[in-house]
Amino acid sequence: MELRQLKYFVKAAEKLNFSEAAKALFITQSTLSQQIRQLEQEMNTQLFERNSHAVYLTESGKELLPLALRTIHMANTCMERIHDLQHLLTGELNIGVTFTFSPIFTETLLHFMKLYPQVKLNVYYKPMAELMEMLERHEVDFVLAFKPTRSYDGIESHILFNNHLSAIVNESHPLAEKERVTLSEIAAYDIALPARGLQARNAFERILSQHPTNLRVMIELNEVHILLQLIKQSGLVTVLSEATIYNKQGVKAVPIDVPDNEMVGCVHMLKDVYRKHSAQEFIKLLSESNAIKKYMQAWL
Repeated sequence: MELRQLKYFVKAAEKLNFSEAAKALFITQSTLSQQIRQLEQEMNTQLFERNSHAVYLTESGKELLPLALRTIHMANTCMERIHDLQHLLTGELNIGVTFTFSPIFTETLLHFMKLYPQVKLNVYYKPMAELMEMLERHEVDFVLAFKPTRSYDGIESHILFNNHLSAIVNESHPLAEKERVTLSEIAAYDIALPARGLQARNAFERILSQHPTNLRVMIELNEVHILLQLIKQSGLVTVLSEATIYNKQGVKAVPIDVPDNEMVGCVHMLKDVYRKHSAQEFIKLLSESNAIKKYMQAWL
């Protein structure tokens, strides 16, 4: 059994389509099929069930998949440890980031790239639930997101900064003059909300469940940058974390005046696993960044 064969098997199991898996692996479909057959012969079991319409994992294939993933991860960890022992910040760093965390993250991203140009960065912008699944599958080294409302087994969260859930308006909006804003004051205006599943929306839904308020929701978007452009160019109000508008011009965040409206910025990592030097260095730079210092000082 070769590590390459396990990688091919995992990709085929992920895609459940040999043609798509071969393209993702940059090999021919015949090569992939041949390697899978050799693996099946060596293990004396069928891993995939194929017909003219679809591909399925057999019982043996389902049993092998988590073991193959663990083996591949351990092999990658061996290489990472050797690189780190040689004091080389090289290789790849895989980072998961939620959309609303992006402004806090960008400053450190540029700083890290200048300091360590030999490290290839792979950055994934997705909703938090998807990123946590990627973290559990070892597809990212850490996730930058606000604290989740539920706990995740095997994942630990380290606080970077505290923040408020806020009404976001353009600088000339009547609410922009206020230090804090109530839900009834927000309800007087047309609302644009982040889509369901995004962290700010989840936090706002929790507040509304405790303080029911009728809102005129005109539009929902899953793209925060477009949402902020709408706010800048209209009288709409949206609800996001204060940190979402870090270094953004033309908009203002006004904290919502309800109890427990804090959003805690965190770095999420797997427990009891080896951590790359590059990951440790990135998190160190992030914790020392101007963005993090700004929001930490605001809470002191």
